[in-house]
Amino acid sequence: MNWPQILFYFVLGLCPSWGGISLILKWSERRGDTLRGSEFHHSRRTSVPRLGGIALASAFAVCALTILLFSSISAANAQTLLVILISSLAMFGLGLWDDLRPLSAKFKLASQILISAAVYFGSVRIDIFKSPLTDTDISLGMLGFFVTVLWLVSLTNLINLIDGIDGLAGGICLMLMFLLANVGMGGDSGFISLLAIGVSGALLGFLRFNYPPAKIYMGDGGAYFLGFLIGILSIVNSNKGTVAAALLAPAFALALPIVDVGLAVLRRGLRGLPIFRPDRKHIHHHMLTLGISREVTLLNLYAVSMLCLVLAFGVFYMQGRMLPLYAGLLFFILLMASRILGMTKNWANLSSQLSKSLALRKETQYALTLNRWLVLEIERHQSCDELWQDYTFVVKKLRFTKVRVRLPDGSVNSWTADEVHVDSDDLHRAVHEISNGTSIEFYAKKEVMSDMLFNILGDLASEAWYKAAARWHALNRPKLHFVTTDASVGNITESNTVGFYLPVT
Repeated sequence: MNWPQILFYFVLGLCPSWGGISLILKWSERRGDTLRGSEFHHSRRTSVPRLGGIALASAFAVCALTILLFSSISAANAQTLLVILISSLAMFGLGLWDDLRPLSAKFKLASQILISAAVYFGSVRIDIFKSPLTDTDISLGMLGFFVTVLWLVSLTNLINLIDGIDGLAGGICLMLMFLLANVGMGGDSGFISLLAIGVSGALLGFLRFNYPPAKIYMGDGGAYFLGFLIGILSIVNSNKGTVAAALLAPAFALALPIVDVGLAVLRRGLRGLPIFRPDRKHIHHHMLTLGISREVTLLNLYAVSMLCLVLAFGVFYMQGRMLPLYAGLLFFILLMASRILGMTKNWANLSSQLSKSLALRKETQYALTLNRWLVLEIERHQSCDELWQDYTFVVKKLRFTKVRVRLPDGSVNSWTADEVHVDSDDLHRAVHEISNGTSIEFYAKKEVMSDMLFNILGDLASEAWYKAAARWHALNRPKLHFVTTDASVGNITESNTVGFYLPVT
């Protein structure tokens, strides 16, 4: 491998990505929509295309086919490259399908397992565990199947879960590709380095349009594709099945997102929420709530990830030796980053949730049941009035004392419990801004629920309205509109009844 070859494949990945995204943006602008609208937990209200993964996967396919057709690689390596190409595109196709038409979490997980299993039976697998401390090999046998599938599925979802702020997932994946390109150099697996270099070029072209403020997102297609590709390339780099520095190094480089996702899974588990349910409690969301701009937040997370990447290079070049030292340095970096980013307070809150976990889970499961009931009731509604009546029923059952909904068109309505003074200091109050332009204001008595429970139930009640309104629109097309509007910003006229009209379409 020489510098002209490296430059060639970098440009070969850059050009299709840059050009492809330009075409996608023009097509989306002419079409006037993004195929799949904004979602409940998305913080951006403007419509941004989610099809950036198409350009990334296309650039990857161009690089892989160029290597197959014009590079001198052995038959065994050609077979490995075909497995990488087909399986990565299959994972991209699954994510793209979800971008165009949302799929159930169970179906996506089952499909990811099936694709990963096909990779194992395609002879790209983890068969041997090599301890970096004792340098001894342990044959995994059939356990290698489960380890391989777990590794691939975990990395696939890891990248998808951290894709919550402009430029974050793309930037971290770019760092990983640089690492994988270095790990793959030498021996007979140099084609992996060329492939990683090509994807690096594609990611750079993508970041040109994804850096804040983003003009395009990679979507689930791009996130699934990149996460899976990182996982499968690291397996091939691990010397045909020997788990050593080639797998440890990417794990070090991904330390920040691994910790972030780990905390998210623990947080949702303690609260009784589905593990894969998105929320606004990730590290980047926390920084945004502190008033830090998206660009500064991204640069701070890049800085922490770069430090982790430096340790990852150290782990690789030392072949896993001195692993305790590097692990200690990694822990120190993450601890200092958590203090600087203001996350230690959240960790303290996490410990307090352990004692309240059982009660929280019961309340959460009850709220989720009401949410499902409300969405199902839409199928039986004959008028819009019934939606509001059912929603106020849900709010009452969750023990709120007042709810005020402002729709994207500016119309407002509210419900208030009898004999409740909204100006009282004994009430919780929070406003939830939804990505489609709806805002919902909740009140609840402090003696009835804690701050934490109020925040959780408010989030779930907001999601219930969002899903119910989206389902109504899918069935009836006309958007919801309240007849009575709020003329003043600060004061509203309280009413326990509501009228709707359907605009002519």
